[in-house]
Amino acid sequence: MDRLDEADERILLELADHARATFAEIGLRVNLSASAVKRRVDRMLDSGVIRGFTTVVDRNALGWGTEAYVQVYCHGTIAPDRLRQAWLDIPEVISAATVTGTADAILHVLARDMRHLEAALERIRSSADIERSESIVVLSNIIDRGRPDR
Repeated sequence: MDRLDEADERILLELADHARATFAEIGLRVNLSASAVKRRVDRMLDSGVIRGFTTVVDRNALGWGTEAYVQVYCHGTIAPDRLRQAWLDIPEVISAATVTGTADAILHVLARDMRHLEAALERIRSSADIERSESIVVLSNIIDRGRPDR
């Protein structure tokens, strides 16, 4: 896709802030017709600028209030794709990334309570060739730009 223009960027901002808005509502905010907004959104979907739409579930509302960051240290070298496959089906892992430094990866983990966290950690450690892990339990979130304000 060619470079995004100002209208595309305004549409993306509107979608980020009001994902359930109709094309007509977005069009009113960005001074375009609903059909023009739809064409631009379709083009951004086709080109991969917009990768998809999703529902974000607040796991805290489900009682998953125990949060931790887990640094993982592997035996030898493990490809990132292999780590991804090992952790993809563990629902407590809400994000995972390979990192620089002494750890091979860092995982963001949510659980109902410490017992649930402990069980998730056991599954994480047994899912790949893990030497050890170090967990950091979150006491409070002071900045979280990934969660919409209510």
